[in-house]
Amino acid sequence: MAKLRGQLLYDESLHKYTTWRVGGKAKYFYKPADIADLQCFLQQEMVANKAIFFLGLGSNVLIRDGGFDGVVISTRHVLKKITLLNASCIQAEAGVACAHLARFASKHHLTGLEFFAGIPGTVGGALAMNAGAFGSETWDYVQCVQMLRQDSVLQQRTPADFAVGYRTVSGYDKAKEWFMTADFILQAGHAEQGQANIKRLLQQRSHSQPTNRPTAGSVFRNPEGDYAARLIEACQLKNTCVGDACVAEKHANFIINQGNATAWDIEQLIVIMQQTVKAQFQITLRPEIRFIGEYARCKLEE
Repeated sequence: MAKLRGQLLYDESLHKYTTWRVGGKAKYFYKPADIADLQCFLQQEMVANKAIFFLGLGSNVLIRDGGFDGVVISTRHVLKKITLLNASCIQAEAGVACAHLARFASKHHLTGLEFFAGIPGTVGGALAMNAGAFGSETWDYVQCVQMLRQDSVLQQRTPADFAVGYRTVSGYDKAKEWFMTADFILQAGHAEQGQANIKRLLQQRSHSQPTNRPTAGSVFRNPEGDYAARLIEACQLKNTCVGDACVAEKHANFIINQGNATAWDIEQLIVIMQQTVKAQFQITLRPEIRFIGEYARCKLEE
């Protein structure tokens, strides 16, 4: 067995790895050196039969206060290789920040991924949820992907192997398979125009969203033919709080950690938002974020 080259931590607090700045501890926390090192890690006896969760930049996820009794694999600042395969194709590893990929594509005179500049996550997360913004979605540009299975085998697949929809991707075992790389097919363009588009989209996002506050991005998916933010605002829920978790004044589909919110506070506020919108509009808002881990024991005993 090859020696591990990454960083392995035990009982690591996850709040510092999430954009909401909440979350309990991970029993095992591993930051791989590269994909080959990650394959080696998955062959370790300690990982056998353990639940595994990949954590990128920590947006779009709520890790509960009781933590995660399994293995968290962090791709933050690792698995970040970007390769220009040819004049129209870029390959990016799972840990590449979406914003960085947008700038890389623009620098190389390729257009299409400008919307990635406003997505606060990684390529791996964008692939898993078909992240999108400003009318574009991740899988619109995917030619093929490499998946890593829990048995450490890499497998190449194409978009035809998946069922891709609005903020959802199925057709694989999400508990035992993970996106490692993606090849993006883009159109030729001008670097200056791409950079101008990125600047414009970022300004638009900054104007409409609380980008400088501890949030996790949009809390709910937009229901068909409507917007979650409009429904929440119509229910007069802006600035509603549970503890230090508050519905944002700037955009009603965002929850801000005002400083000392817990994951429990955030989740209870999410429930209030769902119940209120359901009662007033008979529409069930579906969370866009993922809920990971266990509740704190003290909450279960209340």
